[in-house]
Amino acid sequence: MGLNDPQWGNKNSGPPDLEELMRKFNQKISSMMGGRGGAGKSNGSGTPESFGPGIGLIAIIVALIWVGSGFYIVDASQRGVVLRFGKQVEVTESGPRWHLPFPVETVEIVNLSQVRTVEVGYRDNVKNKMLKESLMLTDDENIIDIQFAVQYFLKDPSEYLFNNRNPDENVRQAAETAIREVVGKNKMDFVLYEGREQVAASATKLIQEILDRYKSGILISKLTMQNAQPPEQVQAAFDDAVKAGQDRERQKNEGQAYANDVIPRASGTAARLIQESEGYKQSVIANAEGDVSRFKQILVEYQKAPGVTRDRMYLDMMQQVMGNVSKVMVDQKNGNSLLYLPLDKLMESSRTAGAGTLQIPATSESSDNTAAQRARDSLLSRERGAR
Repeated sequence: MGLNDPQWGNKNSGPPDLEELMRKFNQKISSMMGGRGGAGKSNGSGTPESFGPGIGLIAIIVALIWVGSGFYIVDASQRGVVLRFGKQVEVTESGPRWHLPFPVETVEIVNLSQVRTVEVGYRDNVKNKMLKESLMLTDDENIIDIQFAVQYFLKDPSEYLFNNRNPDENVRQAAETAIREVVGKNKMDFVLYEGREQVAASATKLIQEILDRYKSGILISKLTMQNAQPPEQVQAAFDDAVKAGQDRERQKNEGQAYANDVIPRASGTAARLIQESEGYKQSVIANAEGDVSRFKQILVEYQKAPGVTRDRMYLDMMQQVMGNVSKVMVDQKNGNSLLYLPLDKLMESSRTAGAGTLQIPATSESSDNTAAQRARDSLLSRERGAR
């Protein structure tokens, strides 16, 4: 009786025959698998003896699951390395992929863009030092304490998987070897101060060369110097030496600044003196040339009229000499007496006499003018007589 039988559930009918239902189900499975439809053999109690078609369906499902386990997806920053019984078969690019399922083939997904970091000389914190890694000897036989970090990523997944047992340890040992070689070729001050960037660049290049010789498939990205200093036992003495060096540099800079201030001013003063001396030289030369020219002109006139020219020269000279003299002497032509006018005494007495004696300078001035007029008249008469 089927489940859709209208007599199902009537009181006069019995429960459904489970053996019949199982038999029909097996027949349908056999027909789907291409087998003969028919009832299987049963024992005396009516139980089926063979469940072959059901086991086949289960095997098909298991096979589908096994085949489906070979699908995998590779991201854009990853590469897939397919291994067949442990041997590399291919390297797959990004996208959905399939390989023969386990245990025939397996796949290793390698991330190429992930930046990995290895610490040398410390772990997790610079205070947690690893002295066996950090203490190094410089070229001038000084010990320094260096901690640094190395960042790297992968460039070849095959070499990375098959040529490295412990990639981080390989990078750490190569970095320690390279930095010791670079530090051992340089002075302590160079490593600690002005040459830190050069030391890091040289060590990065050397680390990459070592890893390339090992065919590790690793590409060094950056080496960062976390700390570089002398050992703690000599830190105080080293600080004193550094301070002394800084004081020396400061005094050198101050001396250089003073020199930069004094030398330009001295150079300017020297240039000014040179220019002044050059100007004085040109002035003297010009005056001498002018005197020579004037003398030549006077010589020409003197040759024409010696007496007149000589008197004229005498008068000019006396005018220059006596122009600033406060004493006046008048030589009388017809007598032997010499008239002397003490103008300086008169002027001095006029200053000390005060307001009541203001007329004395006027008298002296008038007498001075009179004496000067007489002197001019005498000279003119002499000049006329000479002519």
